[in-house]
Amino acid sequence: MLLPYLKTDCIEAGCDEAGRGCLAGAVFAAAVILPPDFRNERLNDSKQLSAKQRYALRPLIEREAMAWAVGFATPEEIDRINILNASILAMHRAIEQLSLLPRHLLIDGNRFTPYPGIPHTTVVGGDGKYLSIAAASVLAKTCRDDYMDVLDKEYPAYHWKDNKGYPTLAHRQAIRSSGPTPYHRKTFRTSPLNS
Repeated sequence: MLLPYLKTDCIEAGCDEAGRGCLAGAVFAAAVILPPDFRNERLNDSKQLSAKQRYALRPLIEREAMAWAVGFATPEEIDRINILNASILAMHRAIEQLSLLPRHLLIDGNRFTPYPGIPHTTVVGGDGKYLSIAAASVLAKTCRDDYMDVLDKEYPAYHWKDNKGYPTLAHRQAIRSSGPTPYHRKTFRTSPLNS
């Protein structure tokens, strides 16, 4: 059973990102503030859920959250400032869009650049420990999947509807045969673009 909050005496936002390990597309992040009495036994780390489960949870989270927002950083920004900094930038963009100001941030992972005026705690595997981070992971993942589905219509040869930009065999072969698109991250060492 996931915990609702780390800090019980203030408004806390959970933050998570999606798309760090991809070869193409933006990295997305979400920030979610859940009410103190929020409970949902189905909510978990988005990687532990099926796409159908994630999409079923998304409207529930959006409806029941006290506040939520999604931000992203572009492939160009990823190439310029690196994927870690771009992920943090996407989180900052989500936080700044929240309609309610949190007093504490609960961040999935072990690295974060402080957001001005709001203390934070990083939690490795936080999306499997705290409901607010799990909720953020669901929103970030589903919003990013929607975005990749749109890009797939523009570049169907890369099979983004299926692989969402991750380095599958079909995706790598498409890069080798057709070359990179404007949405590919040029600086990734794991990419065939650099091999």
